[in-house]
Amino acid sequence: MDTKFNRPKGFGEILDLTFRLSKNKFSDFLLINLIFMGPIYLLQTLIQLISGVSFFRELGSGEVWYEQIISGFEETGNASLGADLGIIAVSFFSIFLFPVASAAILIAINHMRKNEEYSVGSVIKEAFSRYGPILLSTIVFVLILIGLIVVPIFIVVLVGVIGSIANPVAGILFAILLFLGFAVGIGLLLTRWGFYFGSVVLDGEYLGISRSWKLTQKRTWALFGLYIVFTLIVSSISYAVELSFGLFLGNSVLLSIISSVVSLFTTMIFSVGYAVMYLDAKTRHDADDLKEMIQDYNVVQS
Repeated sequence: MDTKFNRPKGFGEILDLTFRLSKNKFSDFLLINLIFMGPIYLLQTLIQLISGVSFFRELGSGEVWYEQIISGFEETGNASLGADLGIIAVSFFSIFLFPVASAAILIAINHMRKNEEYSVGSVIKEAFSRYGPILLSTIVFVLILIGLIVVPIFIVVLVGVIGSIANPVAGILFAILLFLGFAVGIGLLLTRWGFYFGSVVLDGEYLGISRSWKLTQKRTWALFGLYIVFTLIVSSISYAVELSFGLFLGNSVLLSIISSVVSLFTTMIFSVGYAVMYLDAKTRHDADDLKEMIQDYNVVQS
């Protein structure tokens, strides 16, 4: 077993291992994402071209360049309802493909943990062998996520409206505090349940929710912090690239292509980070189970 994986790792070590794996296996992981995510991005690009969006540069009306850029985004955003619906419909199919890419990367890293050889084709084949449970568990998790978002939003809006009627300042302030509280609570719950995916892919679970709850025990805040860090890193890269190229290209097809390429890269980082976090949680949990077995054995012997 690879020594990088066979011991519990700290916050910084997980980040370091994530970026080292992303660098060393860049071509393999990027190819996996390209196979599953590329067709979705290609269809979205074709829909934009058919709807009349300029390939190289999309500018609107205005006297100065930044006004042209801003109006270009507004005009193309309102240009074709059919194109927008088409892109949304195509994006919907990502729920059937993207999880398989993440599963293949997770399986590849697990082979590395065991010092086993693998190929891109072999890990994709293994990922598809768990396609049914992966799809089912992902749909269940998405439904849970929707419920966790919709219900708190309804409560916050209701409290904010009622509170603002009685006391506008106090009502709005309380609604903000309530929103932040819900946000942290939802984040912690999603952290506790979020390792369902690794449990389904590697441990043969069908939903993996209860298994994930056990794996994240005593590590919720640390894992929650890692999720936040990875999200900030990925978002910063995406926004920086889109803003930089958007200043010159406007809302063009070329900008969409560049954003898609960046998405392949950032999704790879997040998938690798998730795999390292899951395997670390699994290592810690298995070690705790072993300690409990040893303690129980010593008690029986004494």
